[in-house]
Amino acid sequence: MRDLGAGFRYLLKGQRWVARHGRQYGFGLLPGLITLVLYAAALVALALWGEDFVGWATPFADDWSSPWLGLFRGFLTAVLFALGLLLSVVTFTAVTLLIGQPFYENLSEKVDRDVSPDGHAPESGLPLWRELWISARDSLRIVVRAALWGVLLFGCGFIPVVGQTVVPVIGFCVTGFFLTEELTAVALQRRSVELRTRLTLLRSRKTLVWGFGTPLAVAFLVPFVAVFLMPGAVAGATLMARDLLGEEIDEGGEAGDQAATTFPQPPSGSPAPGR
Repeated sequence: MRDLGAGFRYLLKGQRWVARHGRQYGFGLLPGLITLVLYAAALVALALWGEDFVGWATPFADDWSSPWLGLFRGFLTAVLFALGLLLSVVTFTAVTLLIGQPFYENLSEKVDRDVSPDGHAPESGLPLWRELWISARDSLRIVVRAALWGVLLFGCGFIPVVGQTVVPVIGFCVTGFFLTEELTAVALQRRSVELRTRLTLLRSRKTLVWGFGTPLAVAFLVPFVAVFLMPGAVAGATLMARDLLGEEIDEGGEAGDQAATTFPQPPSGSPAPGR
């Protein structure tokens, strides 16, 4: 349970960091605003023409009598919009990070320098096009995994009682996990940590990940909130990435005092950064 609270504290620390660095915060808002406009247009289109799409996709129901035809297609339209909303939450971070790669890389590096005892920030040494390719490739893999989970949880949602109580909670935890992976990837990719290793790191500290990602997933359901939280989420994820790798964090740089905290090194069985 200690990790659960630690994850939430990293989320708050990230928001405090960008609050103290207004210029970085301002630049970090731009990718989120662009993505928000694109997603809002897609959801509006889905709301306007979703019913027509369902009607086109279910010609076998054309001869059904009332009210079954309306109930059936109305239910499918609602499900289609709900799935679109779920995918927008899951993929919003990936698309925003891809659009804002240079912005968030710069922000993450500044956080690293700010909290590193020697003022050093790891660098990948890769050209921008290569970093964008790796980010897009890994994001697609994560979206596929998230979509599979979404289909599974959607099916479980029809289970009486459990589908209306337990399944939504699991859904937020799953969404929070994948959001955290996308956000920590900004810092971990600069350390040449591959996707498989990143997932292993996160699975080794699930409660830490849930403490960070689940509240963020809930907050992202509120319109516009994701845009304003993204810069701080990237900053907080950078701090958490240092924790996951056992890197020292200078609390004097991060919190304004002179104390320094060293997080314990991962056990010998834990994965280490690698290409």
